[in-house]
Amino acid sequence: MNIFENYLSKINKIILDNKKILKLKILENKDNINLEVPPNHFNYDLSSNASLVLAKTNNLNPINLAEDIKNLLIKKIDHFENIDVTAPGFLNIKLSKDALVLNINEILKNKISYGSKKSKKNYNIEFVSANPTGPMHVGHCRGAVFGDVLSNLLSFHGNKVTKEYYINDYGNQIRNFVESVYLRIREIRFKEKFIVKENLYPGDYIKDIAENIIKKNKSLNIENFENCFEKLKKLSLLGSMNLIKRDLKKLGIEHDNFFSETELVKKDLVNKTVKKLQAKSFVEEGYLNPPKGEIPKNWKKTKRLIFKSKEFGDDTDRALQKNDGSWTYFANDIAYHFDKINRNYDNLINILGADHTGYIKRITAAVSALSNKKVNLNCKVCQLVKLYKHGKPFKMSKRAGDFISVQDLLNEVNKDSIRFMMLNRSNDVELDFDFEKVKEKTKDNPVFYVQYAYARINSITRTLKINLDDPISINTKTFQPNEYEEKIIRKIFEWPKITESAADKLEPHKIPYYLYELSTLFHAYWSKGNEDKKFRLIENGKSRKKDSFALIYLIAIVIKNGMKILGVSLPEKM
Repeated sequence: MNIFENYLSKINKIILDNKKILKLKILENKDNINLEVPPNHFNYDLSSNASLVLAKTNNLNPINLAEDIKNLLIKKIDHFENIDVTAPGFLNIKLSKDALVLNINEILKNKISYGSKKSKKNYNIEFVSANPTGPMHVGHCRGAVFGDVLSNLLSFHGNKVTKEYYINDYGNQIRNFVESVYLRIREIRFKEKFIVKENLYPGDYIKDIAENIIKKNKSLNIENFENCFEKLKKLSLLGSMNLIKRDLKKLGIEHDNFFSETELVKKDLVNKTVKKLQAKSFVEEGYLNPPKGEIPKNWKKTKRLIFKSKEFGDDTDRALQKNDGSWTYFANDIAYHFDKINRNYDNLINILGADHTGYIKRITAAVSALSNKKVNLNCKVCQLVKLYKHGKPFKMSKRAGDFISVQDLLNEVNKDSIRFMMLNRSNDVELDFDFEKVKEKTKDNPVFYVQYAYARINSITRTLKINLDDPISINTKTFQPNEYEEKIIRKIFEWPKITESAADKLEPHKIPYYLYELSTLFHAYWSKGNEDKKFRLIENGKSRKKDSFALIYLIAIVIKNGMKILGVSLPEKM
C-alpha cells in the first residue's frame, strides 16, 4: 500500500481527462509528475509538481495552471480536504480525516507486508567473494552487510534472490597460500623454521589451518610440495572457507550458493564462452597498446585474443590471454558471468570493493555481449571503512598478519551495531566507524536509538497488558491527531516510498536513515509527554486515547519491518 502511488495515479487521470479544460496540448513529459512529502514547515500531507512539469512545455503560467488543477482535484477527489498553491507552482495537499483513517486502518490490517510491493524478478547478488586465503577483514565486512541487506530488501518486495559467493580458488595467489600452509605444517611436524618469503601469508591463522589439517589427516605425506599440492590445496581451502563462513555467520550472513573458479576451469567454461563471443564476432586476434604511464618491465607486444569491449561502452578493448597464452583473470570472470546468464536471472548484481572500480566497464560490457543486452548487470562499489577507537585509528591485528579481521571487529562491538552502522552512509563514500560512538546509549548512536524506540513501545504494551500482535483500528469520530501525531502519520505514510526507492536504486542505506528519523519523532513525542500531560500516552495505567496508541503501533510495525530487512535484532527491553 503506497498512498503516493495511489493518489498520483488519480491526479494523473484527472489531468489527462481534463486536458482541454486545462489547455494542455503537450503531455509527453507527464511521467515527470511526482507526489512527494512536503517540507516540514508546510502543514500538509502531500506535495505535487504537476503544474511545474506541464506549464513549461505548454507555455502556461505555472501558478494559474496550479489553481486550475487544484479546483479539479478538490472537486473530484474527496480525500483531498484542502490544497494550497505555493510558488513557483507546487500543489500542497491536506488529506481529509476520512482519508487518514482509511489509510491508517489499511496499514494496521496489512502490517507484515506494509512497505512491500509485488515484484517477481529473479536476482543473483554476488557479494563478499573474499579471496579464500584467510579470514575476512574489515574491507570485506561493509560489502558483506551491504549485499545481505540488499538481498533482504529485494526479497521483501517479493523477488527471488540468490546470494552467491565466487571462490577465487585458482591461480598464483592460491599456490602461495597453499605453500604457506605447507611450510607451517613442516614447521609444526619437523620444527623447521617458517621461511618468510615474498607473497607468502605470515598470519597466525595459517598455523591454525595447518594444525587442523594435521589433526584430521595424520597420514598426509608432505615430503614434497608438488606431490601433495592438490590434496593440500583442497584441505587448505576448506580450512580457509570455514573461517570465512564462520565470520559471515557471526555477522548474520549465509550465502545460497558458492561457485568455484577451479571448477569453472575444469569444466572448460572459459573456452566455451570465448567461442560464443567469437561466433558473435566480439573476439579477435590482435595486439594491444602498452598500458598508459610507466610500461611494465615484462610487457611485450604479443598477439593474443582480444574482447571488443569498446563496442559495449568500455574505454578500451581487453586481453583475454596473458603473454604465455594462458587465460587472464578477466577471461575466467567472463565465463563465470556467462554461467550466471545461463541460469536465467533477470538481474545480476555484483558488490565490489573500493579497488575494483576500474573493473566495472569491462565486465558490464561482457555481460551485454553475451546476453544480447538482455541481462542487466549492476555493480555497486563499497568504499573503505576507517576504524577509530578513542579518537585514534584502530591498530591492525597481530593474528591476521597485516589487516584488521572481522573477528577483531566483533570482539569490540556486536553484530547489530556492525550491520546498522555499515549502512549508515551511502556505499559510494568512505565510512568512519567509531567504536566509542556505537557503544553509547544516546541519540548519537543510531542503532541504539532505533532499538530503544521499539523497547519503549513494548514497555507501553506491557503496562497496558496488551500485545503488538493484537488487531487494532481507529475510528473517524474519535480521531483527533495532535501536532506530533500528524508528523508521525506522514512519516509512516512515507515508508513504502522509501523501500521502493531503496530497492529500485539499490541503495539500502535509505532504510536506517529513515528508521532513525522515525524513531526521533517518536522519542520527541515521548519526551513531550513527560513535559505536558496532555501529550502522555498512558495515564493511571491506561491508554489516554486508543487512536494515539494505534499510531504508536504503526511505528512498531515499520521499525519491525525495517530492522528485519537490516538483519538487526529488536530487544523488547533495554
